[in-house]
Amino acid sequence: MPELPEVETVRRGLAPLVEGARIRKVTLNRKDLRFPFPEGFAEALTGATIETTARRAKYLLFRLSTGKTWLSHLGMTGSFRFAELSFKEPSRYYEPTIDEKHDHVVLELETPKDGVLNLIYSDARRFGFMDLFARDEDSPYLEGLGPEPLGNSFNAEEMAERFKGKKAPMKAALLDQRVVAGLGNIYVSEALHRAHILPTLPAAKLVLKTGKPSQRLELLADGVRTVLIEAIEAGGSTLRDFRATDGSSGYFQHRFAVYGREGEPCPTPQCRGIIKRIVQSGRSTFYCPVCQH
Repeated sequence: MPELPEVETVRRGLAPLVEGARIRKVTLNRKDLRFPFPEGFAEALTGATIETTARRAKYLLFRLSTGKTWLSHLGMTGSFRFAELSFKEPSRYYEPTIDEKHDHVVLELETPKDGVLNLIYSDARRFGFMDLFARDEDSPYLEGLGPEPLGNSFNAEEMAERFKGKKAPMKAALLDQRVVAGLGNIYVSEALHRAHILPTLPAAKLVLKTGKPSQRLELLADGVRTVLIEAIEAGGSTLRDFRATDGSSGYFQHRFAVYGREGEPCPTPQCRGIIKRIVQSGRSTFYCPVCQH
């Protein structure tokens, strides 16, 4: 499942081509993806201009001239591509396959710089979905989300408030989208390793009796932000489906310290630990039992 860095990479790849484009025609090749398309979805998009693109947590947001927002979630295999373009620039988005039988949505765009382009959404497993709404607070997908980890409101003090009295293990607490928006399995493991925090440690342990964040929580907040920034700069992580617009991969998986590295030496200097894998809530967790505590 794409996490925040991959979705932000998708947005950055699409933005220069779709912002300012008028949607001339929308073709839906089926009635649903993971969920049915909203009633009147194609008609509502037709004629609108995509004014800006945005991202909230793991959702792509296309802000339209009509005042509505078109939301897209990529699921596991969702992809956007342009029928007319062959890319040489290193901006990235999801393009795991060009198999027309999985092309479920086609938007004919009149762009300011590139003329008419056909933006195609393909999704082999159809775990992705789309929505349309007038205000962010009206969307059930955006309601109740925590702060963006790359935003100004994300800090150790805010995390301490949410972790206070929380008995859930650190990994589960960070995966809770009400605590931090957009974090997923990969980057939680990486951030916890950077802060040398055990993924099974109860979240409340990082909050002082005064309610203030401990120094370890300060390190964790910094680790979350840093690992996400580095991943975005590397174009995300390729485990299966992620590809650049020119067909190349994201590169951050080559920098993983713990994720997927069970049995390998811990990369922390002077640490002699061996990376272990455990299962938490049905998902793999990777950590160093020596330097994470």
